[in-house]
Amino acid sequence: MKSISLLLISLLFFLDAKAQYVGLNKDEVLRLHLLVNTDKNYYKLFSPFLNKAKQALSETPNPIEEIESEGLLAGNPAKTASLKAVEDADKVYALGLAFSYYADKTYLNKAIEYLTAWATTNKPSGDPIDETKLEAMITGYDLIRNNVPAENKATVDGWLNSVADAEANSATAKGNRGTAINNWNSHRIKIITLINYTIQAGKYDAFIISELEKQLAANLNPNGTTWDFMQRDAFHYQTYDLEPLLTTCIVLYRATGKNYFIYQTPTGASIKQSVDFMVPYMTGEKTHAEFVNSKVPFDAARAKNNEKGFAPGTLFNPQSGIYTLSLASYFDPVYVATITKATNNQDYINWQMALNKITKIVN
Repeated sequence: MKSISLLLISLLFFLDAKAQYVGLNKDEVLRLHLLVNTDKNYYKLFSPFLNKAKQALSETPNPIEEIESEGLLAGNPAKTASLKAVEDADKVYALGLAFSYYADKTYLNKAIEYLTAWATTNKPSGDPIDETKLEAMITGYDLIRNNVPAENKATVDGWLNSVADAEANSATAKGNRGTAINNWNSHRIKIITLINYTIQAGKYDAFIISELEKQLAANLNPNGTTWDFMQRDAFHYQTYDLEPLLTTCIVLYRATGKNYFIYQTPTGASIKQSVDFMVPYMTGEKTHAEFVNSKVPFDAARAKNNEKGFAPGTLFNPQSGIYTLSLASYFDPVYVATITKATNNQDYINWQMALNKITKIVN
C-alpha cells in the first residue's frame, strides 16, 4: 500500500470542487484513500480496478455504432460484438478510479481517449436494455469530468445528452406497452438520471422525478412483488427491476436529499417493501422455482438455448440477490445482516458496500 500524504496533495491540486453525485466527489476520494491505505479488505476490493486500468493503458478503444443485445439470444453475432464492445465501460470506470487515486494524468488521458472514441462513433438507439450497459462508462466519466479539457468535455457531454434525449423520447416508454412500466423503464430512468447528474445541465431534473414516481406506482405492488416478478415468475427480474431503481434513488438522494427508497406510492407500495420481500428467499427461509409460470416467450427461448439460470424450475440462488441488497444497504444497513447470512461470511464486503461506506458516513 502506498503512502497517502503526497497523493492527497496531488488530489487537491487536480480535483475540481464542483459537486458530483454519480461518482465520488473530492471528499469521498479522500475517504477512499484512507480506507484503501489502512484496511486490507478495501485494498483487496480496489486493486482489481487498478489492475484493469493499467491493462487498459495498452489497449485500444472498441466503440460500436449501435449496441445490440436486447431480445437476442446468447451466441448471436451482433450481441457478442456488442457485449465485447461495452467492456470499454468497465475500463473507463477503472481508469477514472485510478486517476482519482493516483492523480496521474496518464489514466485521465486514456479515459478521455475511450470516451471520445465512443462519443464520435456510437449512435443512441433509445433502447434502455442496450444502453444500460453504458452505466459504468457514465460513472467513470463523472469521476474525471471536472478535469477533462473543454473541447473533449463538449464532445462527450453532447453524446451523453443525445443518449438521454433518445431515452426520454423512447418509443418503449409510450402507450400501453409493457416496456413502459417493466424493467425496461426502470433502466431508462436510471440512464437519464446518471447522465443528467453527470453533465449537470439540469435538463431532466423535473422529468426524472415525475417518471420515477409514475414508475414506482405502476411497477411496485404493496405486497412487495414487482410487475416483472408477476410477469416472469422469477427473482431474476425482481432484482433486474429494483437495481436500476435503487441506483437512481442513490443519485437522487445525493443530489437532492429526497429519499425515494422509503417513498410510498398511492397504493402503499415502496422500493423498501420490494427489497424486504426478497429477504426470506435470501436467507433460505423460503425458496422459489424460477420462470415456472413466466408469461414471456423469450424466457422459454433462452431456456431452450441452454442459457444458465433460465430453465424453468431452477431455484433462486441467494447469491443473485446480493447486489440488490448491497444497493439497498446504502439506505438501511439492516440488509448487511441478510447479505452476511446469504454469503455465510461475517466479514463479507463487495465494491457497492465499500462505496456505501465511502459515500454515506452513517453506514
